[in-house]
Amino acid sequence: MRAKLSIVIAAGLLGAAGCASTGADRNAPAAAAKPAAAAPAGDTRVVKSRDGRFEGEIVGTIAPGSRFSKLSIGMEQNEVLSLIGGPDSVNTHETGKRWIPFYYGNDVRRIEVFYKGEGCLTFTGGNPWGGGGNELIRITATTRTDCAE
Repeated sequence: MRAKLSIVIAAGLLGAAGCASTGADRNAPAAAAKPAAAAPAGDTRVVKSRDGRFEGEIVGTIAPGSRFSKLSIGMEQNEVLSLIGGPDSVNTHETGKRWIPFYYGNDVRRIEVFYKGEGCLTFTGGNPWGGGGNELIRITATTRTDCAE
């Protein structure tokens, strides 16, 4: 029993030390995941959000004059929808951050929206309690019929 208690305490201390030592801004979304398979790895650019709080990705080449050419990393989802219209499909999924104890950032879910002929947009999905999030963190310009990674 004493050995189990020691293991639990040690695991808790290691977990707390790992969370405390990252030094990252917990309100800024994390860097986006791997780029979509539709674009070559060398065709991904890391860019600052428009307010400079975090970095996002632009995958592929955005066509001049397209709907995606009006967008910038860091825009809110409502702003994007009012600017370029609604998507053809929407997908949401949880990230691994959902299960990190005491994670209060806005990236526990991801929202991916697909625009036929343009590509995909990836937004943060908020914190564990449903607040925050919905910031554009990745623009994937592709003519594929889906944006599966």
